[in-house]
Amino acid sequence: MELNITCIPGDGIGPEIVAEAKKVLDAVAVKYGHTMNFTDVLMGGASIDAYGKPLTDETIETAKGADAVLMGSIGGDTTTSPWYKLPPNLRPEAGLLGIRKALNLFANLRPAVLYEELAEACPLKKEISAAGFDMLIMRELTGGLYFGERKTVEENGIRKAIDTLTYDENEIRRIAIKGFDIAMKRKKKVTSVDKANVLDSSRLWRSVVEEVAKDYPEVTLEHMLVDNCAMQLVKDPAQFDVILTENMFGDILSDEASMVTGSIGMLASASLNDSKFGLYEPSHGSAPDIAGKDIANPIATILSASMMLRYSFDLDKEADAIDNAVKQVLKEGYRTIDIMSEGCKQVGCKQMGDLLAQKIV
Repeated sequence: MELNITCIPGDGIGPEIVAEAKKVLDAVAVKYGHTMNFTDVLMGGASIDAYGKPLTDETIETAKGADAVLMGSIGGDTTTSPWYKLPPNLRPEAGLLGIRKALNLFANLRPAVLYEELAEACPLKKEISAAGFDMLIMRELTGGLYFGERKTVEENGIRKAIDTLTYDENEIRRIAIKGFDIAMKRKKKVTSVDKANVLDSSRLWRSVVEEVAKDYPEVTLEHMLVDNCAMQLVKDPAQFDVILTENMFGDILSDEASMVTGSIGMLASASLNDSKFGLYEPSHGSAPDIAGKDIANPIATILSASMMLRYSFDLDKEADAIDNAVKQVLKEGYRTIDIMSEGCKQVGCKQMGDLLAQKIV
């Protein structure tokens, strides 16, 4: 298969970690007989430096012409970088918001995996972390409270703010279909999270999800109120497979889930549109303080590349090869500095990429 991938190295450690992801993807291509075509474009601070704005029309068109986008990290030090003296619409993160809109990326996927070898980093009790967990939070990204009508008014001398939470059935249906499709590639369980005991939007959400579930008889569906889900994530995270939820709930729950893994350098993410197209990126930031020092952890970006193979190209075997390479390298005791523990072997960003590429089988 020929895979046409637009790469956005970005800022800070972005170019370093994207280079290692490419290295691993090239190893996959050699092993499984694929062709990887990478096209690099600028976005964020790098684009500001080159073109005076964080996202150009050329970058958008190049991304649209690809099969998928692999991105590093966007942004810099908000206190010292000249980028953050610019108006908000010209700052690095505006490029990320712009490309999400341009590519119609409405489904955000955030895996949270606790690797056995990194269980000591988990902040939960040992009897909980010992069970491990491997969940994926599917968050609707373009609707709900964050995108509803909002205003601040003054009534009778008192200020009042109004935010509107709106979803229509089509917005709910398309994210539900994505959630169930992905559950079919995993453990075939969907936990739909809402606040149906209070909100009309959640009652519609629950109704539409149940309609979609009828087309996936192999998938187990359960409903859970968002406050209970927040508790269950720290009480028994191993019970979850795919958590399907709306924008604000997903924003909060995905951050909670990432923290219980104990290592943000291991967390991948993806944003998908109606087709197989997606933008894949690590969940962590650009870490400008360590850029160029060859100490960044590339694993989150490499795992994002694995997600790309799985969800944009349906190359499950190749994605499994990357995931298994990560597990094997961790089992052999190799660590970047951010996940280093006593008795392990510390390696740099490039060496970690080399080790993972060598483990592709």
